[in-house]
Amino acid sequence: MRPTAAAAVAASTTVLGAGAAVAAGRYAAGAALRPNAGGLPPGFDGPPLTVHGTAAGQVTLTRSLDSLLPGIYGLTGRGCHAVVGNVLETPRPGGHVDGGSPDTVVRRLVRVTRGALRPGTRVRLTPQVYSGSPHDALGLDCQDVLVPGELGPLPAWYLPGPRETWVIAVHGLGTTRDHPLVVLPLLHRMQFPVLSLGYRGDPGAPAPRDGANHFGDAEWRDLDAALRYAVGRGAARIVLIGWSTGATMALYAAARSALRAHVAGLVLDSPVLDWRTTVRALAGRRVPRALLPLAVRAAETRTEGAPERLADATDPERLTEPVLILHGPGDRVASWGDSIDYAAARPDLVTVREVLRGRHGGAWNADPMGCEEALRRFLTPLM
Repeated sequence: MRPTAAAAVAASTTVLGAGAAVAAGRYAAGAALRPNAGGLPPGFDGPPLTVHGTAAGQVTLTRSLDSLLPGIYGLTGRGCHAVVGNVLETPRPGGHVDGGSPDTVVRRLVRVTRGALRPGTRVRLTPQVYSGSPHDALGLDCQDVLVPGELGPLPAWYLPGPRETWVIAVHGLGTTRDHPLVVLPLLHRMQFPVLSLGYRGDPGAPAPRDGANHFGDAEWRDLDAALRYAVGRGAARIVLIGWSTGATMALYAAARSALRAHVAGLVLDSPVLDWRTTVRALAGRRVPRALLPLAVRAAETRTEGAPERLADATDPERLTEPVLILHGPGDRVASWGDSIDYAAARPDLVTVREVLRGRHGGAWNADPMGCEEALRRFLTPLM
């Protein structure tokens, strides 16, 4: 522990008492490790926004850093879900647009998929643009399938395609298998068979044995089960696309799976490459900064060697397949610098696309056209 961190912890324990500080650290560690599929994705868990009104193709929201984000997002609240596009108007003092005020933002309202957006409704942006199955949300042919997993059957959506190269898509922190729907239209146009996987801790999937999220260290075995499922059904090559800890699961599978020879490429959105950095970021939402070293230590104790195993799985020297990383420099959960260092260590295999203002797990959302073009160029040689 660095001297400054040790001094901060010492000061905190003096105020709180050693027992209270340790308890707070354990609480924060538990919160950081708690599976949260379908909850609040980190990076999108700020104060809720208020709907101030809707008009034809528009919604007026509280002005904030979240509501000003560029791109396409889901807008979710109790009993409602909508799809919103780019900012249309940001009223300024002295200039009101369509009844707007300096405290509001007008965004494009693409559609309301569930419930209603009434004035006063409290909502949040989410990288999960779509809600429901690929058929219900996008009109794409799909099948509900169960992948035999280590802990029990894993729910997945299978989208058929004529190619022998499959894509397996894996969501990350705070989201569900709805999240990968953002790239399914592109993958469908490119004629890839696609498996969008639910894994341990997800709705409809088995719970983790210890009730904890291991940031891919245990969850990758469910992705390994999906690899077996795909190969057993004719996949000759497989591209893994993952967001956040789903990206980390892809790196684990490429390094450890007995079927890793079938992995033809990796697409990683906001990959978690440093276990301790992400635990600190998640725990920091629950406890003061001074207690974060205790939270990290408690999480390490609970997960027994996960940081070291992650470091081994994400060793760039282990790479044998091409990698595309989509990441934003402002990501506060998974370090942008780690992605840059990873790419610098293997420039022969790793390409990074910088997505300005892309939140954690939200690169596509901030720049859909740019990310899809990068993805198309990456996937074309792997067909």
